[in-house]
Amino acid sequence: MKRSISFIAVLLVVSCGFLFAQSNEEGTIEEFYLQSLEMQIIREQAVQINRDMKLLALSNIGQLLEKGGVSSNDREINYILNYLANEGVGNQVRENNRLINDYPIVRKEACALLGKLGGEAAKNTLVEILGRDAEPMVLSEAVYQLGVIGLNNNNEASRAIAAAVNRQNVVNPSDNFAYASLLAFQKLAAANSGLQDPDALRAIISIAQGPYIWEVRVKANEVLSELRKF
Repeated sequence: MKRSISFIAVLLVVSCGFLFAQSNEEGTIEEFYLQSLEMQIIREQAVQINRDMKLLALSNIGQLLEKGGVSSNDREINYILNYLANEGVGNQVRENNRLINDYPIVRKEACALLGKLGGEAAKNTLVEILGRDAEPMVLSEAVYQLGVIGLNNNNEASRAIAAAVNRQNVVNPSDNFAYASLLAFQKLAAANSGLQDPDALRAIISIAQGPYIWEVRVKANEVLSELRKF
C-alpha cells in the first residue's frame, strides 16, 4: 500500500512539472509573438516615405533599447538602423528626378541609436556612414557614437574618423564635427589603452591648427596631451 501511494505521488509531481513546463513554453511563445508583432510594426514604419513615421520607428527602437529588450547582435534591429542611417544617401527615392527622402535628422537619430546598441555590426554601419554622408550633423553623431562603442580593431574606427576629418577640413570645416571627432578619439583611446594610429594623430593635429574656434583647438591640444599618458 505504501508503495502504491509513493508511486501516485511521483506521478503527481511529474504531471505538475510537465504542466508547469508547458505553461512556461506557452508564455515564451506569447512573448515571442508580441515581440515579433512589435518588430513588424517598426519595420513597416521604417520603410514608409514619411519622415515622421521613420522617426516614430526610431523612437520605438529607442524604447526597446531602454528596456533592454534587444542585444547588439540582433540582426533585425541592426538592419533597420542601417537602413534608416542611410536614408536619402544609400537609400534614395526620387520623383521626377528629385530626391524626396533626404532626411538628415532621421540619419542622425539612427546613428545615435547605433551607438546605444553597440557591437560590431553597429560599428561597421557607422564607419560606412562616415565614408558616404556629407551632412555635418550626421557625421558628428556618427563619429561620437563610434567613440561610445569603443571598438577599434586594426584602427578601423580611428582611421574612418581621421579620413572624415581630413575631408571636412578641406570641404566644409565644422566646429561641431571637429569637436565630436576629438571626443571620439578620446573615448577610443580610453577604451583601447591609447591610440596607435598615426592617421588619428595627424587628424587631431590638423584640428589643433585648423580653421576652428578657439575652444575646439584647445580641445585638440588637450587630447594630444592625454594621448601621451598611455
